[in-house]
Amino acid sequence: FRFSMLSSSSSSSKSSLASKNSTPKRTTTTPTSTTTSTTRLSLTTDDSNIDLTQITVPETTPAEKEFHAATALLCAERNLPLQKVKNARDLASVRDSPVQPGRVYRIGRVSDATSADLDILFGERGIKTLVDLRSPTELKDDVMLDRPEVFENFTDMVFYEQRKLVKELEGDETRMDKGRRRDRMRKVASGATQGAKDVLFGFVDNFYGSDDDDDDDVEEEEDDCIGCIEAEKLIEESARRRNRKERHFVSIMNELKYVRGTLVKLRKRDVVKTIIRSPTTIVSKAARQNIKKPFLDEINEGGLPMLNELLLRFGAPGIKYVLDLISDVNRHPVAFYCTAGKDRTGMIAAIILALLGTEDGAIVEDYSLSANVYAEMDDHKAMVGALSQRNLDAKTFLGAPPKVMEDTLKIIRNTYGGIEEYLDFIGFGEESRKRLIYALTEEDVGFVVKKK
Repeated sequence: FRFSMLSSSSSSSKSSLASKNSTPKRTTTTPTSTTTSTTRLSLTTDDSNIDLTQITVPETTPAEKEFHAATALLCAERNLPLQKVKNARDLASVRDSPVQPGRVYRIGRVSDATSADLDILFGERGIKTLVDLRSPTELKDDVMLDRPEVFENFTDMVFYEQRKLVKELEGDETRMDKGRRRDRMRKVASGATQGAKDVLFGFVDNFYGSDDDDDDDVEEEEDDCIGCIEAEKLIEESARRRNRKERHFVSIMNELKYVRGTLVKLRKRDVVKTIIRSPTTIVSKAARQNIKKPFLDEINEGGLPMLNELLLRFGAPGIKYVLDLISDVNRHPVAFYCTAGKDRTGMIAAIILALLGTEDGAIVEDYSLSANVYAEMDDHKAMVGALSQRNLDAKTFLGAPPKVMEDTLKIIRNTYGGIEEYLDFIGFGEESRKRLIYALTEEDVGFVVKKK
């Protein structure tokens, strides 16, 4: 269990950017799209020593029980009848959804699927394209990542966001073959002699990793990306690949991005003062703990709306690529997923539904159907213990209350001006939006990709 789990399992009672007004107002400035560097940050704790017999799952209030019961009824009505794959449903099932049935699905991690699940997903539903939104850390921890029964007929594609490249894996090559090692100590010593901003980001980029030497959650460099193709060109040439199944790995967020974004929101002195006082001490565990506390305080206070705010900004390249895939009728039916199919998956679903004109209430309702997903997982108690061990509130981070998505939709309006303005920000322009709307709402679509 690592900090990256928060990217698919968080919630909160408020957002730092959510407006108190009922009518959102567009701000005068729009965030600048950000590209992050290449080293993982991990608030790693040894979870192997957690005594599950000592873990108490937080009690639910009567109001929460009523909410969970209501969502369970809707889940029974809308979710696919799968045994192991959680939180799976057609976006056409959303209340008043304009999406045509059988075009796009939101689901949880698919690698655990039973044979009955596979019959439904790949037989009855005919899903042809899988989009895995998880970080490299999560992929490494998934022992079923390349399970033949599920993925043997899929061609794996990896999206590299820094240069917008896609690599098709060949032969025995797998997603987790590549690994990189870096000398964090040397880079930190260099960064600590510069100005406060350089220290801040140099510290995150090059030092604050786990105690081991494996950079699982790096954002890979593409200098040696032999055989890679530009993402835009891949979409334009999709017709030649329309008869094959594909699995696309698109890590829209990882630990480093979340922590860099959190750093921006923290008062610099809370993080930097420990480094400035004595740069050589940052290799100590005590110094790491001193810097960890401001992170945890900010994360607990901001909760999921804050993390969604960071996802919208730092995950922009991956979000655009996923939308391009979904707008390509040659790739239908498409299923996208993270671990539980709750937050990153919920964000992609919300963006699509908002663009198609779905009312906020229906989008919020669809997100809230994920409220029970972690409680239904076999390792729920272990997740509660791991969060508690990090001084994070399990009830907050494993839920999906309506207010989370309500605040997230407000963030889109208040920060960017609306869904179309946000999509402009990430490079998914008017023609791309028309293509997505056509692909998901027209009753009869041919297997033709309209070039820009």
